[in-house]
Amino acid sequence: MHASSSGRFLKPLAVLLLALAVASCASKGREPVPSDFPVHGIDVSHWQGEIDWNAVRTGGVAFAFIKATEGGDHLDKRFLENWYAARAANVPRGAYHFTYWCRPADEQVAWFIANVPVDPDALPPVLDVEWNGHSKTCPHKIPRARAIEKMKIMLDAMERHYGKRPIIYTDITFFEDVMRGGFEQYPIWVRSIPRYPTPRFDGRRWYFWQYTAKGTIPGIKGPVDRNAFFGSVRMWERFKAGRL
Repeated sequence: MHASSSGRFLKPLAVLLLALAVASCASKGREPVPSDFPVHGIDVSHWQGEIDWNAVRTGGVAFAFIKATEGGDHLDKRFLENWYAARAANVPRGAYHFTYWCRPADEQVAWFIANVPVDPDALPPVLDVEWNGHSKTCPHKIPRARAIEKMKIMLDAMERHYGKRPIIYTDITFFEDVMRGGFEQYPIWVRSIPRYPTPRFDGRRWYFWQYTAKGTIPGIKGPVDRNAFFGSVRMWERFKAGRL
């Protein structure tokens, strides 16, 4: 997949199909809900423990995003295990990096690149951008311009190295503080529990919607994040092939 084509905005047909789906829900007097979307997946880290990826696949999971790195020196202890086991089970998967705002951007992306193999069949890499309010060592926010600068450094390096336009994961707070009106050339993956995200995210087109942190899936003990892809099964196949 060429970088120039992998992260383009939705094609007119895709936009039309999505608009028709949303209009169908509106005609019923409600916003879309996760069950209106046919393609669902998960995101995981070592917190899910040992995963039976064959059971995950047969349980209806169409994709998985797997935590790889955080900051400039943390590697999720189950990343490589999950990365290769998901591929062996034929679960399409991508890797994500959790941004640490106190660490230089070039160090963070170099760490991600050092630990995440190049796989032409993988989903695009993901840059997870949230404020680190839970962190004991780096809880503060940084200025918007500085956050944008860091994001651009990491996104550009990811795209050069993997040949695919990265996906940006974010929540509503970070979106409003930093991303509103920008980064529109990137597919976004949004956390919006439990509300339909489009109105909250300024009408921005999203590709993935994280709609619960309490999902249950065969092959995983305990809760797991569930996510919906925005379009049809056919559109999902086009996305995986880099044509959407």
